[in-house]
Amino acid sequence: MIDHVTANVSDFDRAKDFYAKVLAPLGYSIQAQFPGAAGFGSGEGIPDFWIGSSEERGATHVAFTAKDRASVDAFYAAATSAGGKDNGAPGVRSHYHENYYAAFVHDADGNNLEAVCHSPE
Repeated sequence: MIDHVTANVSDFDRAKDFYAKVLAPLGYSIQAQFPGAAGFGSGEGIPDFWIGSSEERGATHVAFTAKDRASVDAFYAAATSAGGKDNGAPGVRSHYHENYYAAFVHDADGNNLEAVCHSPE
């Protein structure tokens, strides 16, 4: 289980705008904010995904749970429309398991973002 993940970004304002758009189809919004950091969550008021500016930047992989396959599709469309780079269009990844439906994008800093639904269609 993931408590929270932080992606380090080079341009905080650009990244905050990108993630607000990309995560909206998954039900995420900004739940907390501090100078140079923003926490996103699904509405319980406890963020589990953070972005922040740091001199110790590095790429991160984060997989977000999607409630259904349509949400994975919406995530991918929002991400690519917001400037994300395709890293795997929506589809079944049966090498993980028969119902692993996911999409992958890179943000402007090279972080690999995934939305995944484990339920059958």
